[in-house]
Amino acid sequence: MEELEAVLETGGAAAAELAGSALARGRPCANCGETLAGRFCSSCGQPFDTHRRSLRHLGADLVKDIASFDSRILRTVRALLFRPGELALAFREGRTQRYVPPVRLYLFVSLIFFLVLSATGIAIFQFVMTAAPMTITVVHGQPYVVDSDGERHKMPAHYADGKRHYNISSKLVFFAREGSLHSELTPDQRNRLNESLARAERAEKQQNKTGVVTRTIAATTNKLANDPAALNGALTAWIPRALFLLVPLFAMLVATFYWRRRKALFFVDHLVFSLGIHSFAFALLLVAAGFAQILPGELVLWTAVAVLGLYMLLAMRRFYGQNWFWTGAKFTAVSVLYGTFFLLPAFGLVILAAVMWG
Repeated sequence: MEELEAVLETGGAAAAELAGSALARGRPCANCGETLAGRFCSSCGQPFDTHRRSLRHLGADLVKDIASFDSRILRTVRALLFRPGELALAFREGRTQRYVPPVRLYLFVSLIFFLVLSATGIAIFQFVMTAAPMTITVVHGQPYVVDSDGERHKMPAHYADGKRHYNISSKLVFFAREGSLHSELTPDQRNRLNESLARAERAEKQQNKTGVVTRTIAATTNKLANDPAALNGALTAWIPRALFLLVPLFAMLVATFYWRRRKALFFVDHLVFSLGIHSFAFALLLVAAGFAQILPGELVLWTAVAVLGLYMLLAMRRFYGQNWFWTGAKFTAVSVLYGTFFLLPAFGLVILAAVMWG
């Protein structure tokens, strides 16, 4: 009896399908105007019956779309976090429907990263101004500074004024909440710093220079002395711009180490691999920002760097398929070159841009 009911149900569904196809055949598609040959347009894929649906159909479509979207997101997140190189490999092999497209994923993860930091008040970098007393000795009217090794270094003449001088520096702190850090400069140290900067500006003007650099340094120093997170807004604005260039540059660097496979691997394959690495980096930094609230920031940062390195090594092994020796050698070369000639200079330029145009 159950088998008969199943046959009747299947037959009824088939009959409805045929009736719908017959009804739609020969009519123009409401979306693109192509002549329909069945219930779905062969050009754009839109179904013939798209409007005046019942609430039940609309609800079913909504549940289906949400379930499909959620499952795709979850598969993408699992692959990104726990299967290094899988997303790039899936793109190369044509398995694109299972996962979120790589560019969309990168933009989504980076957007979430900056939104979460903004909502929680966590600064990417903060610069805490510190000062250490300088030991000045004067020999025959010439001032010298003595370093920690006992070596003497000649200093300008004004260091012989008998006042206390300081070595001013800044300490970089990652992922601390804005307002949680304060400058370590005393009023006397700040006055001495301002005197030194003013003296340097006068010296520049005497050399027929505008003194813009010194004034910029002085203004930035005073900002950081008042608020270690003063540059955070500008850094947040400039970091995405730098990464916009770093993603393709990383892809170009990796491509040079696999140029023998240029017929099998196009540049877009390396670019998708780069997008996956940088997407994971954003996700990892977001987790690191959370841990930095309960653990020392420097420890969290170096742990994140180690995890990112291991992830990249495994991703290269999976995506490019070479043995561990060549994968390890190329991973080391890419890491050193990227960090030395791309990442660190970009980091410096971002800080400079934040100082000059923040």
